[in-house]
Amino acid sequence: MRILLFCMIMLLASGAFAQIPLLENKKQINEFLNQWHKAAADANADEYFGAIATSGIFMGTDPSERWTKDQFWEYAKEAFENQRTWDFKPGKRFVSFNDDFTLAWFDEMLDTWMGTCRGSGVIQKIGGEWKIRQYNLAVTVDNDLMTDYIKLINR
Repeated sequence: MRILLFCMIMLLASGAFAQIPLLENKKQINEFLNQWHKAAADANADEYFGAIATSGIFMGTDPSERWTKDQFWEYAKEAFENQRTWDFKPGKRFVSFNDDFTLAWFDEMLDTWMGTCRGSGVIQKIGGEWKIRQYNLAVTVDNDLMTDYIKLINR
């Protein structure tokens, strides 16, 4: 009976300990993304663009907006230099990881000047630091408004 009890305790404990890396990495990703959005709101270009991997891609809401990090900087440079950046407030966020916690993918809801948007992306741990490999910003449209939206954009 003691052996069975010991085995049950060890099994439960191992499951709890297995959650520690997941929870710690989710905390890191949430802090990283929250700080990234804050850096944009504060017009802190060094921090904002420093969080994007050298080969990172940013996709904006316009169909033509698929930029490398350098192209995105050229697009946003004036806004950062003139302190006229965006202030997206993150809400609900889902984060997943590969088995060794070196790659994460996420989606998040954002409160923006455009209304509710969704950001999604891929983040990789590079040299011990999380870096954005890809970020995709999308405007959301309620299903019951889709017909009117399609009419509007097809004008």
